[in-house]
Amino acid sequence: MNIKDYIKIENNIWFIKVKVTPKANKSEFFSVLSNWTLKVRIKAAPENWKANKELINYLAKEFWVKKQNIEILGCKTEQFKRIKITLN
Repeated sequence: MNIKDYIKIENNIWFIKVKVTPKANKSEFFSVLSNWTLKVRIKAAPENWKANKELINYLAKEFWVKKQNIEILGCKTEQFKRIKITLN
C-alpha cells in the first residue's frame, strides 16, 4: 500500500482522512476503508489528547515533516479525522 495514493494535494498542503483506533500494540497504518479513509492504529489511549498527540508524532515520522506542520481539522474527539499537512 502506497500511502501517498490516498492524499489529496492542494498547492503545498496535503489532506488525508484517517480513522484512528487507540490502545493498539503499536502505531501503524493498518488498512484503507472503501471511502479512501486510512485506518491508523495508535498505541496511546484516547485520554487527555494522548492519542491525538501520538497520531501527530506518528504522521510526522511517516511523512518526514515537522509536528508543527500537522493539524487535526474538525472534531478532535472523534475516531474519524481530517488531517492537514503543510509542506515547507
